[in-house]
Amino acid sequence: MNKEEKYELVNALTEQIKEYGNFYITDTADLTVAKINDIRRKCFENDITMQVAKNSLIKKAMEAAGGDFAPLFDALKGTSTILFSKSVKAPAKLIKDLRKQGDKPVLKGAYVYSASFVGDNQLDALLTLKSKEELVGEIIGLLQSPAKNVLSALQSGGTTIAGLVKTLQEREG
Repeated sequence: MNKEEKYELVNALTEQIKEYGNFYITDTADLTVAKINDIRRKCFENDITMQVAKNSLIKKAMEAAGGDFAPLFDALKGTSTILFSKSVKAPAKLIKDLRKQGDKPVLKGAYVYSASFVGDNQLDALLTLKSKEELVGEIIGLLQSPAKNVLSALQSGGTTIAGLVKTLQEREG
């Protein structure tokens, strides 16, 4: 790979880091070509972009993207594959599913919602993260619940109060 190709790869990785906002770094060393092709196919099926690159180029792309990626720099050892996805959970689910068939890919690190997760032991934590849409939905649900309770109480109380007023009027009459 010549200098121009490296420059283009760094620019492409930088753009992907900015575009997706989250990514996973995995170790896929020692996997067969058939296994790598299977991983690529599953990535394609799950709208995950997979890119194999040298650690130094990944680091340069992270530095150029301008985020706080320093905690992930130590994870850039050995063979690294970077996974990009709009869904924060999709790469974690894919890694978990692939691990049922073998011990690779191993999660080296991930950058999700401006937070760094370093190490394979973080995989379960990444699986429990909620998307922004899920969080917004929960907040709206929580905000609507008290309003619904008040409206329900007013509606049911309204008929009770009307019944009491009617009864009192009939007694007076």
